Amino acid sequence: MADRLGLIVFVLLCVVPFSYSITLDERPAGPGEWGFRPAKNESISANPPSFVWRYQKGLTWQVECALMEAGKNFTYSVSDLELNVHCPPTTFPAGSYQWRYRGKDSQGNWTGWSVVRPFTIAADAISMPMPEKAELLSRIPDSHPRLFVRPEKMSHLRTLAREELKDKYEAMVRECERILKNPPDTTEPPKYPAGMERGSDPWREIWWGNRTYTIRALNSAALLAFTRLLGGPEKYGQEAKRILMECARWDPVGSTGYRYNDEAGMPYNYYFSRTYTFVNDLLSEQEKQACRQIMQIRGKEMYEHLWPRHLWQPYASHSNRAWHFLGEVAVAFHEEVEGAADWLWFAMNVFYNMYPVWCDDDGGWHEGASYWSSYQDRFAWWADVMREAMGIHAFDKPYYSQVGYYCMYLLPPNKVGAGFGDLCAPKRSSNFRGIMSVFAAQAQNPHWQWWVQQHGDPVEEGGYIGFIRGALPTVGAKAPDDLPASRLFHGIGQACLNTQIFDADDNVQIAFKSSPFGTQSHGYEANNSFLLWAYGKRLLIRSGYRDSYGSEHHSKWMWSTRSVNNITLDGMGQGRRTAGAQGQIIAFETTPEMDLVIGEAGRAYEKPLERFTRAILFIKPELMIVYDRLAAAQPSSFEYWLHALYKMQVRDQHDILVKNDDVFCRIDFLAPLDLTFEQTDQYDPNPRPRITLREWHLTGKTPDKQKQVEFVTLYRIGRQRQTLPHEATLKKEDGGYILNVAVSDGSVTALLPIRDDWDYAVGDLKTSGTVAIRRQYHDGRICRLLLK
Repeated sequence: MADRLGLIVFVLLCVVPFSYSITLDERPAGPGEWGFRPAKNESISANPPSFVWRYQKGLTWQVECALMEAGKNFTYSVSDLELNVHCPPTTFPAGSYQWRYRGKDSQGNWTGWSVVRPFTIAADAISMPMPEKAELLSRIPDSHPRLFVRPEKMSHLRTLAREELKDKYEAMVRECERILKNPPDTTEPPKYPAGMERGSDPWREIWWGNRTYTIRALNSAALLAFTRLLGGPEKYGQEAKRILMECARWDPVGSTGYRYNDEAGMPYNYYFSRTYTFVNDLLSEQEKQACRQIMQIRGKEMYEHLWPRHLWQPYASHSNRAWHFLGEVAVAFHEEVEGAADWLWFAMNVFYNMYPVWCDDDGGWHEGASYWSSYQDRFAWWADVMREAMGIHAFDKPYYSQVGYYCMYLLPPNKVGAGFGDLCAPKRSSNFRGIMSVFAAQAQNPHWQWWVQQHGDPVEEGGYIGFIRGALPTVGAKAPDDLPASRLFHGIGQACLNTQIFDADDNVQIAFKSSPFGTQSHGYEANNSFLLWAYGKRLLIRSGYRDSYGSEHHSKWMWSTRSVNNITLDGMGQGRRTAGAQGQIIAFETTPEMDLVIGEAGRAYEKPLERFTRAILFIKPELMIVYDRLAAAQPSSFEYWLHALYKMQVRDQHDILVKNDDVFCRIDFLAPLDLTFEQTDQYDPNPRPRITLREWHLTGKTPDKQKQVEFVTLYRIGRQRQTLPHEATLKKEDGGYILNVAVSDGSVTALLPIRDDWDYAVGDLKTSGTVAIRRQYHDGRICRLLLK
């Protein structure tokens, strides 16, 4: 590499024209693309940096990086990279850097250098260098078993099976005996009949049925084989071998092929690999070769689907588990199957350079809690494999130091409903005890352990996974007394506003979304949407029920802006299930008395708006103020959507009642006036006939078409026997609104700007175009929340 001075000279002379036979593709990343990393002026929290750039077919790569601080001399260069990602094998000094890259073809012709991108490595960045390929491969055991455990640790595990983990071992033996009495069918499952409609209920029965069928067969075999390794009867191993070899006869590109049905193909590949490594000593060389031939075809099929696309476009939902399942195949068949080394190197580069994708380091998950739990539960398998096979500790990553707080803030104990994201509406906090048990143990986090204990004892996973994890150290519990009640997950554009996070039955929660991930994948709800819970009850909800993924109801109702608490224009909503429909949380403040969150989502609409700025002010615990500013290019009618489990009582726009058992929310649309309302319990379209769920949908429509409108809406939250004040005044000035609202323990004054240059004051409460709020208690105490 040229020294640091050479890099500086390059920066200064980059305007000098050069001619290259190959053009470097430096188009900015589009929606659904990972982007150049480190990004310009990014401060990174893991050391060394992960370098990512746009893939170009037929090129190998060179990366240069230099510390750009006076008196310090550190440079880094690497050449002949085959992948368009790179994590160095050594840490860098903290400081300010610049990096660039270029490509070379097979004839030795170079592209020009890329633009130089500055970035910073924080002084407290976590050390996570990536071992070089040869070093990683050399760490994998030469003999079997290789997944979840090393051969040299089997003696210790056998001792545990007789002593500390005897109960777990005996539970495995009982399950193995049940398997022997009722062995799984190993007949190859059927393909879809000709002419069957994709996504139909009969299609779905085969699609998902083949998954569960495959899992029963091969996971039974894996359990039998592992239990035998711990000292179980030889018959367990023989039955495992029989199941393995019969499943090996299945067509590798047939009904359980990865590309034909990945929901069957993925578990086939990793459960087959586990069984193979657990029962390896019982297999003849001929049987081993038959397994290798099958997995060479299946592994190659996965690899060619994932690489190179996943290293630049990593947001395909299923691919975000397929890569580490391919890693399991690669470890099990290390040096036994052609291509396995490349499969593993690819998987490890995904882990180091771009995983996880649906978040940043603050711990959220764009696809929602249901998919977070499902995908992280399975990733934890790979974490176990990496730790044992290669000595890589996944939970050292910055994300995993925060991951459990997503659940703690979104799902306080006893909560019903898991927020935004596919399949989240019916979930309860207790549904997540298992994954939080894993996170608490792996990260040794006392807050997460406290959360687990509020739902009972930590979940002890059964089978060979549970046995292997049984040796993890216990972790003490600590109540979250030292944590704020509300939290922003900036990377996914979601805020959880709470009165407290100890018990949902005594909490009021507002969840708000305005996401840089847009509406893609399973996080499809429109930006600037909100949800409201109070005292254990769902009040204002996201509506619909996923009858089948991508069905008419799922795609035309649940993916639409109409299905959430949001606003449409002449029926037009935000882009459906697309990374391009992006929002952004532009402000967040939290105090024990009040919270404020503001989102901007104007550009997310199918025809972009000049603005859709939604501010939510939470006066704890009884009042939510929602202030919306919308500006369209053409005069439009604006429709304000609200959804509830039960029919809403609408007297007029100032008196709308939402009830769920003994909990209520009274709604007052202070502006604009003359709204007209319609309410229905029908979706458009309704789900398939087998789904009988109906919820209620209220639409408030502006009286005439206009280019700009502001909604000022009050939501008063209480219990049935509670009497809340109803007094409120709204005064419109030239540049904004002055809102005065009575609350049980005092009053609230808010300045809500219409213009960004509005300078105004009410006593000592001042604004310069931003939201300002003051809460005054009856005893004279004053609390202010000013947006700087």
